[in-house]
Amino acid sequence: MKQTIALVDDDRNILTSVTMTLEQEGFLVRTYTDGESALHGLAARPADLAVLDIKMPRMDGMELLQRLRARSAMPVIFLTSKDEEVDQLMGLRLGADDYITKPFSQRLLLERIRALLRRNEASKAEGSGAAPGGVIVRGDLTLDETKHQCTWKGRDIQLTVTEFLLVKALATRPGMVKSRDQLIDAAYGENIYVDDRTIDSHVKRVRKKFRQTDEEFDHIETLYGIGYRYKEQ
Repeated sequence: MKQTIALVDDDRNILTSVTMTLEQEGFLVRTYTDGESALHGLAARPADLAVLDIKMPRMDGMELLQRLRARSAMPVIFLTSKDEEVDQLMGLRLGADDYITKPFSQRLLLERIRALLRRNEASKAEGSGAAPGGVIVRGDLTLDETKHQCTWKGRDIQLTVTEFLLVKALATRPGMVKSRDQLIDAAYGENIYVDDRTIDSHVKRVRKKFRQTDEEFDHIETLYGIGYRYKEQ
């Protein structure tokens, strides 16, 4: 079955050219020119992945992402301008899985889409390092890879694909320090480049989600200048 990509941008030239590229690669593409129409369209017909521009009429990409994240862990890639570093980091904090700066290579966008979809499928299907059935249990933390489900003290924590893979990488080996490069490889794959601040933004958002459930959550520790580790029970 073909995978569906939602493409949201008010630049019709981008919509046309990217749609042609993705369709040639075997994807189904649904396009929207503003955030509001995308929100309604995705509610009626969910996609496998969304590519969102930040600056759009009626509802910008930031607000659209917030509303999508309230009900969905669908993988999301942001499109942003080179001088919009604040927007890039804000997008990651709101729950985007990745971002690409404009002007961008369509081949690069295609590679990022494929990598993110592979990660999404792998997080659901694989059981590496897990108990039978793809379930990792670390004290109050449970990660069910087949369902892409994370719980803390029995309560659901809604994680994006990237966030889930980061928590899994840390929780699989409690007490072991993971460098930012190792976490980048775990969350993005070895052939995708992102900077250290991207990982830091994801970790901050993960902590915030856990603390919304448990104010005393402190199991993801920062070792300044080195990386992160999941506290041993």
